[in-house]
Amino acid sequence: MKHISFFPIQHFGLRCAALLSACCLLLLAGCKDDDGGEGATMTINKIYLENAKATDSITDREVTFARLGQLIRIEGSGFTGLKHIYINGYDTYFNNALLTDNNVWVTLNAKTPVDKADASVHNKITLYKDDGNTLTYDFTIRASAPVVSRVDNTLPQPGEKVIVYGANLQETTKVTLPGGVTVAEGIESDPDGEWYSFVMPEGVTASGSITSEGANGTAVTPAYFNNNDCFILNFDGKGTQGAWSATYSADDLVDDPLGTGRGKVAMIVPQSVLDEGGIKAGANAKGFWTAGNDDALDDWTRMTQYIPATTPIDSVALQFDVYVPEPWSGSGQLEITLQNNLSNYGYGSGCTKYSKDYINQAYAWVPWLDRTTGTVSPYDTGGRWQTVTIPLSAFGNYTNSDISWTFQNVINDKNSGSYRNFGFLFVNPDLKYDEKTTYEAKDFAQKIYVDNFRIVPCTAIAVSDF
Repeated sequence: MKHISFFPIQHFGLRCAALLSACCLLLLAGCKDDDGGEGATMTINKIYLENAKATDSITDREVTFARLGQLIRIEGSGFTGLKHIYINGYDTYFNNALLTDNNVWVTLNAKTPVDKADASVHNKITLYKDDGNTLTYDFTIRASAPVVSRVDNTLPQPGEKVIVYGANLQETTKVTLPGGVTVAEGIESDPDGEWYSFVMPEGVTASGSITSEGANGTAVTPAYFNNNDCFILNFDGKGTQGAWSATYSADDLVDDPLGTGRGKVAMIVPQSVLDEGGIKAGANAKGFWTAGNDDALDDWTRMTQYIPATTPIDSVALQFDVYVPEPWSGSGQLEITLQNNLSNYGYGSGCTKYSKDYINQAYAWVPWLDRTTGTVSPYDTGGRWQTVTIPLSAFGNYTNSDISWTFQNVINDKNSGSYRNFGFLFVNPDLKYDEKTTYEAKDFAQKIYVDNFRIVPCTAIAVSDF
């Protein structure tokens, strides 16, 4: 008969206790060997910008700065046990599940102070485990990338002021103009980053973009600065002014009232008309027109050597310069049309809208009206010439964004007209904004000067950090 032996219960308990103790010792030893554990000293070797939109195998690159909203990877050692990441003093969330001893990923919060950060923490990343284990690393923090919304004087004469508007343009210190001409002195910039300005130097003959460098990096304007390649009419030999009974003629032009060197300019209500009391409420002035069908310059196919015919029309614009010495408000509009086929006039008129039956190529410029809210604000140009930029997508048929219009469509439509003259005229009807709001016209007798009508590229240019 076989005998079955049992360990006494007290012997079993002692053996389990010994086994558990051994396991605990092994675990503790393992923790101490895990790259230093929670008590390890931290180091930062490099910081990488993560590229979520990468189309190749390169998903990040080493950087010396990062912007609000960007995802960075901090590479180093001893990160196990990390509790806080302070960026410019701001306690920034990070996902512990993605933390390793050698890497931590963190997105710079939009609330992180940049120019208003305390000097003691400005451009610093601090990693915190406990009061006795922190690491501070110098690293440049920038606001979101600077962007340009418009340039208020794109065809300036030497000595004239140019203001570039946008966002995050703080501390602009260098401006490079087309042709490599550099401006480093006399630059002013808004503390809130909404603009910077400079004075146009002598010797700029090339056209293209303005490139600026500031606290938040590089910004580039559309390539329409100093650009008169696709001129329409400048009253000084570029473009041919037409003249017939329904137009004003070269005799109605005047010298630039500011003496900036622009030569002859047009008053949208000529002095001879102002001398007779101006334009009555509900009436229109005559227009200024190009020569039309018999003039090769009125075929804008010539412009496609500078602006490809396939360019989307929201990337092509009409520009002209304007000088409004006194506030203009509440009455009067400048009707602009790419061909001579107007049958109605002013804001909201049929010629300024899409039609499947007609070729409409008109736009009513009303600078005193906020087109979004319908509110009125007096408009003037601050005692100097400024540039107006109107994308061709704002003209007539091209306001229908459901159709993929190109510059070639504009050229074809213009050339198909019975009269392909470009023109503009002052019109003074009541302005009906909506069913509740109508601005009644008043007699108009103001001096308003315009010059340098031209077509330009207006594609926004984004500068990538990656």
